[in-house]
Amino acid sequence: MDFSQAPGLIYAELSLWIRNTIRYLPELAVAILLFVFFTFLSRWLSRGMVQGLRRVSNNESLVNLTGALIRVLVIALGLFVALGVLGLDKTVTSLLAGAGVIALAVGFAFQDLTANFISGTMIALARPIQVGDIVETNGYTGKVLDIKLRSVVMDNGQGQTVEIPSKDVFQKPITNYSRIGQRRIELAAGVSYLDDLARAQQVAKAAVSHLPFLLPDHPVELHYRNFADANVQFVLWFWINPATTNSQAALSEAMIAVKRAFDTHQILIVFAGQTFDLKQKLMANQSGGS
Repeated sequence: MDFSQAPGLIYAELSLWIRNTIRYLPELAVAILLFVFFTFLSRWLSRGMVQGLRRVSNNESLVNLTGALIRVLVIALGLFVALGVLGLDKTVTSLLAGAGVIALAVGFAFQDLTANFISGTMIALARPIQVGDIVETNGYTGKVLDIKLRSVVMDNGQGQTVEIPSKDVFQKPITNYSRIGQRRIELAAGVSYLDDLARAQQVAKAAVSHLPFLLPDHPVELHYRNFADANVQFVLWFWINPATTNSQAALSEAMIAVKRAFDTHQILIVFAGQTFDLKQKLMANQSGGS
């Protein structure tokens, strides 16, 4: 190879490249302008779609997902149109094929991420839960703060937030305490065998019925459950609105009301293994003395 010809060859290549660049400048300018136009168009369409959907739907996750999808699709369309103007049709085909291969590889490499994304999309569409709902899922109970595509954020009521992957929320059972707008609270206890059961039932129901947070269209119920070793066990049911009343606070107030009423009417609450029934002891002493 004659190195003395190298400068001439380099000059010829540079000249050819410059001439081709100048010849393609109009197409390049048009392609850049088209891509910029599609970029601004994607933002305008995405913003318009989001505003329109917000008028007819309060599902913020679905609205944001739709807006982001519209934006990506319009930008991708602008890229393909710009490459077509430059005559790079084969490049467009190669990009589509490469995108498919990359998507397949990413799907295998990030299976959990893909599953969470799909599950988050399904949660946004099916809406088994909404922001503000009180729910129980995956062993956690709390208020839904945010529904993302990857996870669901909850306030556990203890000053902490819990972020659960969307896949686990979508695939496992969900107890939604807010969907119907009412929740039944159960208070379990037991009374002495020496107390009148009908009277104890009446006293307990009356005590809880006066609590201000009860739903008026659901009467208080008390049912005796079984005869235990040291007491007659019962369950007392009352209904609240979980959106306005904390269930633990409601149960606590009901326990206070029942205990106060039983004390007033001298009805003994007996818990086996923990409470000594003074009435039975008194009756036993009286029988022995006679």
